[in-house]
Amino acid sequence: MLFHLLNRRIAIILMGASLLSFGQTNFQGQAYYESKTTIDMNNFGGGQLSEERKKQIADRMKSALEKTYVLIFNQTESLYREEERLEAPGQGRGFRFGMMSTGGDLYKNVKLKQYLQEQELMGKQFLVKDSLQDIKWQLGSETKTIGQYTCFKATATKKADFDFSPFRRRPANDKPQDSTNTQNDKKNEEDPEPSREVVVTVWYTPQIPINQGPDTYWGLPGLILEVNADRTTILCSKIIINPSDKETIKVPSKGKEVSQSEYDQIMKEKTEEMREMFRGRGGRGGGRRP
Repeated sequence: MLFHLLNRRIAIILMGASLLSFGQTNFQGQAYYESKTTIDMNNFGGGQLSEERKKQIADRMKSALEKTYVLIFNQTESLYREEERLEAPGQGRGFRFGMMSTGGDLYKNVKLKQYLQEQELMGKQFLVKDSLQDIKWQLGSETKTIGQYTCFKATATKKADFDFSPFRRRPANDKPQDSTNTQNDKKNEEDPEPSREVVVTVWYTPQIPINQGPDTYWGLPGLILEVNADRTTILCSKIIINPSDKETIKVPSKGKEVSQSEYDQIMKEKTEEMREMFRGRGGRGGGRRP
């Protein structure tokens, strides 16, 4: 059974390579993705908020939680870029998720197993440069069709992304009763969400035999068209092979070079600072309300 399945995949890959001329030196493809993320309103004091207030917050965050990206790729490189869009009248720029960090184009080179991304953090420019993580995919035999492409299922586990939200806090009426509770509360503030693993489910198509995918996903014998990870879903809506107007895949180069772990630590420290400011403004630390 496995032998026949492997032969079937190899046949599809060879057919795709022949029809789409992936071997040509100037080959390029463009894949468009819709990304949607849901949130836990308890991180925003949801237990104390009315349904109307929750809806207002969700509407303001929509521009940050629902985005469109384009993945520009060739045989070895890709650039994952957020598409600009017009906001609805009166919506303005919407709610900036995280309130302080803006990510630029994400560049991946699967041959060198390397990625780079420009990040702006509270007015400072960083260049995150690190090795691509080897994802231990479990290949499945289940298939489904996305657009005109036959896709195969693959799964993996990874650590959940750190919650950088500065609004995650304990309810105002939840005060420590003794020194033990105070110490536990301090620990919870320093590590609001313990490290956990999430299951990632993707669908990839061997008809486009490119070792690429949206965001930091890669490592399969075909382009990844759909990702389901924790609270985020990324779905490909359009693919263009060898567009008439090809784009240059530029390697990001601006900012202070740091590794991903170094940048995450800087983010964590700045987020804790903002949490303290937010608690103070809420009156818990004796600060004034704005």
